[in-house]
Amino acid sequence: MDVLYTVLTVIGSLGFFIFGMKIMSEGIQKVAGEQLRTILSAATSNRVAGVFTGFLTTSIIQSSSATTVMVVSFVNAKLLSLRQAIGVIMGANIGTTMTAFLLMFFAFGKFSIADYSYPIMAFGVPMLFLSNQRIKSLGEFLIGFAILFLGLDALKHSMSFIKDNPEFLELIVKPLSEFGYLSVILFVLIGGLLTVVVQSSSAAMAITITLCGSGGLPLEYGAAIVLGENIGTTVTANLAAMIGNVHAKRAARAHLFFNIIGVIWMLFVFGLFVDMAQYIVDNTVFDGLTSLKPIDPTGKGGLNLAAEGAARVLEENTLKIRWSLAVFHLCFNIVNTLLLVWFVNKLESTVVRMVKVKAGSDEEYHLEFIGGGVMSTAELSIMQAQKELERFGGIVHRMNGFLQRMLDSTGKKERKKLGKKLEKYEDITDKIEMEIIEYLGKAAQLPMGKDVSKKMGAVLAVASDLESIGDIYFQLSKVLDKKASEKLWFSPAQRNSLHELLNKVNEAFDVMNKNIRSMFSGKYDVKSAYQVEHQINEIRNKIREWHFESLEKEEYNINSTVVYSNLYSGLEKVGDHVLNVTESLTGNVDAYEQMRPMATSPSTN
Repeated sequence: MDVLYTVLTVIGSLGFFIFGMKIMSEGIQKVAGEQLRTILSAATSNRVAGVFTGFLTTSIIQSSSATTVMVVSFVNAKLLSLRQAIGVIMGANIGTTMTAFLLMFFAFGKFSIADYSYPIMAFGVPMLFLSNQRIKSLGEFLIGFAILFLGLDALKHSMSFIKDNPEFLELIVKPLSEFGYLSVILFVLIGGLLTVVVQSSSAAMAITITLCGSGGLPLEYGAAIVLGENIGTTVTANLAAMIGNVHAKRAARAHLFFNIIGVIWMLFVFGLFVDMAQYIVDNTVFDGLTSLKPIDPTGKGGLNLAAEGAARVLEENTLKIRWSLAVFHLCFNIVNTLLLVWFVNKLESTVVRMVKVKAGSDEEYHLEFIGGGVMSTAELSIMQAQKELERFGGIVHRMNGFLQRMLDSTGKKERKKLGKKLEKYEDITDKIEMEIIEYLGKAAQLPMGKDVSKKMGAVLAVASDLESIGDIYFQLSKVLDKKASEKLWFSPAQRNSLHELLNKVNEAFDVMNKNIRSMFSGKYDVKSAYQVEHQINEIRNKIREWHFESLEKEEYNINSTVVYSNLYSGLEKVGDHVLNVTESLTGNVDAYEQMRPMATSPSTN
């Protein structure tokens, strides 16, 4: 029973730690959402800038996984190239080493922040009830910070049985340490497995630091476990990316290759790096961090001098081993980055060759920018949805070209092929709209400011208009099918007028797609949008007037009248929806309140 209680206590303490890490990381991301976006956007093709950006971002939010999620979101949104993203991921690997130093300073060193966790929570909890979203998020961060160190303190105490029963750890370590250099590889595998099991490299690092020390896990095996943790954290990302899009897969694969290559070369110089870490701790400022208070010569401490001296030496050695582990982790990631940062281009080309985009992506429906559950903040989610709108706008724009070719087509086979293509694209528009609604329905659960809420409403309204445009083009293709099946014909004047209208609608699409791309810059071309829509109406009115006059004069085939009328009327409706897109983007239409009914009602066809 005691063994079961101890195991459950360790698991519960670990869960407490991971929960605190999650709350703290999410809180700081919400507080600094816009700033983090600015920091990540600042990453350029300069590799050093990318590495520094990844290091800084991960150091702030204390989660390399969260940094990777944001990097993938920015790659999806085309704010970062894959090459830039790889540099940021390299920097994130260095940034995640700060977690070990944070733990050593505030949990395993002379000063324990766990003693102040409850006062920190006393400040954080009232913030949750304030209306200011940023202050509420700061309260979440403080509560998560306090819970993290309470969980770590609980983990230390729950694992004290190893210190009291050294034979327990020896029972595990001794059989694995009898294989010479192969033992190091075995502990690397253990580190990878540990990280996959706990789903957090920070939690795995906390466990490793807790196990290391005098009478505990030797430094060389702790260092080997740390190497395995570097691989384990990328396995988690790759498993998540399996259901993601091509960008998520490439970024996760690059992270995996980067860390595996690093571990491979490190195994050749493993002993040298372990000795170097110990040397740094023994001969630099770290040596002062391992020195404890002097022995009490009066014996008032309750122990005799010999016993207190032995305990002091044991504790100092434990601190040195733990600090050496943190320094080893830092040195490995810095050197690995310095070595491989020059091969970013090669790493990029490798993952691009391995993870290829399927040919004919428009013909085979899938969302390109939304996928894999990559959703860290509401703003990043809107950015990805906006990039999906860009692609959506391109799809309906191409439908205008298909209809124009179908109008000119004289061959039955070609006309049938274009009709099938328009039908396929109409089905794609239905699915994209519903996927965007579903995605933003989830994003709506995330905290967001008023500006992000307006953008969400704009995205939903635009998606609805683009889907309606797809419906119109599909119906117009049916009208042309009817024309062909009934062997109706258009006069040259009719055909020319329709081409004039189609060309003007094409101009409207150009303006619309330019405005969709400007969603986050706010530089909309509203004047051109209204001008081209007005011109479409003028052409429609001119066609209709001429149409009725020609009917009275019986200048062309009376049987084509309905077909002709449906075509120019439908194209004018397309122009209306195209203008609606710009109006939604500029805020003339507030569709945010319509989100919930849209999310529950089926798309109209």
